[in-house]
Amino acid sequence: MLKLYRLTGCPYCTMVQEKLAELGLPYEAVEVPADRQLRKEVFKVSGQYFVPVLKDGDKVLDDEDKIIEYLETHHKPKEKPA
Repeated sequence: MLKLYRLTGCPYCTMVQEKLAELGLPYEAVEVPADRQLRKEVFKVSGQYFVPVLKDGDKVLDDEDKIIEYLETHHKPKEKPA
């Protein structure tokens, strides 16, 4: 399952969430603290404190443009039932 580290009100996080919704991909959203110094889990996963961060298995991406490109190339849109 995809895991997205995000911060409410972050426009870059919103961009990634909108792409995930557009592709119909389920994901776990992890809300991070506003204070970057407190984002210990984000740092542990990605080696830095900024969001969004997407974890897909062993793959970790830490930039919204890279995340969106990755989602578009590695995850096909889910078919909507007729």
